[in-house]
Amino acid sequence: MPDLPARPVAASPLLPVNGVLTVTLVVLLLLAASVAAVFRLAPDASWRRARDISVAGLRATVQLGAVSLVIGWVVRHGAALLGFVLLMFCVAARTAGRRITPDRSWIWAALPIAAPVAPIVGALVASGLLPPRGIALIPVTGILIGGALTATVLAGRRALDELTARHGEVEACLALGLLPHDARLEIARPAASDALLPGLDQTRTVGLVTLPGAFVGMLLGGASPVMAGVVQLFVLVALMAVQAIAVATTVELVARGHLHRPAR
Repeated sequence: MPDLPARPVAASPLLPVNGVLTVTLVVLLLLAASVAAVFRLAPDASWRRARDISVAGLRATVQLGAVSLVIGWVVRHGAALLGFVLLMFCVAARTAGRRITPDRSWIWAALPIAAPVAPIVGALVASGLLPPRGIALIPVTGILIGGALTATVLAGRRALDELTARHGEVEACLALGLLPHDARLEIARPAASDALLPGLDQTRTVGLVTLPGAFVGMLLGGASPVMAGVVQLFVLVALMAVQAIAVATTVELVARGHLHRPAR
């Protein structure tokens, strides 16, 4: 008697959605907030990070619930699909900008996110590698926007922190005849380059330390391990390209004085 075809792994959920899962999520969120509060894991040694963790967990619950309800409709309508992608970009730009600086120059943080993501996604769609369908376009674009967001925040904060801490060295460079752009670039670029390290470490250790989400998701969807590996490799390489462009653009914006903080 021939063997029956195996049922895709995705037919059974990875986690059972029940009361135990709800209690576990609440306990983990409280644990994270409690540790941040007890050890005062904030720049000013306050309980602010505990509050941030709690709010982030609640926001994630509401946002994922809303997205789960509307995503099925969005992927079937072209205008709604483009609007959803634009919404992702706007939220990422504002989040990155406000994380870097409190003044109005935060709007410039939109450029390091758009500069790499728009042409790369456009090239993928034009080449046929990425189908212009919501079920494929939204996750890939979201991953790339998220990578650009992280790189922009890390590069912007490190660059501006370094310029503040080493203001005397910037003045010394100016005294030696360097232009303001070159003086800021000399100080900010080495520190901002650290923003590439998380992506580099993730790519170097993939398959040895962690199995990233795209790989696991493909396996749960019934794809072969080889196909899942190819998709994950594509995501990692695309992320490195996006993050490199995002960091370079952020450093240039800081060096030109477009992205800055209020003078003390």
